[in-house]
Amino acid sequence: MQITNISEAKASLSFLIKQVQETRQPIIIGKAGTPVAVLSAYSEDDSPRTLGGSWEGKVKIADDFDDTNDEIIDSFYQSHLFPDKT
Repeated sequence: MQITNISEAKASLSFLIKQVQETRQPIIIGKAGTPVAVLSAYSEDDSPRTLGGSWEGKVKIADDFDDTNDEIIDSFYQSHLFPDKT
């Protein structure tokens, strides 16, 4: 794992990004000899999401969760809710 300081990272960011892309090895960026950040390659997680942990079996989404209530939607557009102040 490569280590660099902030000023070197700022001066050669394009090079460091290319290096991380090619090697898939992260680079530690430090300030005054102390690690403060890690530059690493992005990897997209395309695995299916599952409900787990302490919420498992406790959450149910109603079948009509995404249904729109026309009365509520219409109320946003009725002029009596926003009368002219003139």
